[in-house]
Amino acid sequence: EKFEKEAAELGKGSFKYAWVLDKLKAERERGITIDIALWKFETPKYMVTVIDAPGHRDFIK
Repeated sequence: EKFEKEAAELGKGSFKYAWVLDKLKAERERGITIDIALWKFETPKYMVTVIDAPGHRDFIK
């Protein structure tokens, strides 16, 4: 709910799930990933790693 509210306040309500990993202010304001982020969790059957990496052409060589 916190991320949903913050995203909506900046007019980016559809980004609420991206904000779980996008921590930088610039990432949230611009709606792009600048820094790499990892989030790991386990289910009874799997170990899951979510990776958020820049894909914008300005950040890829």
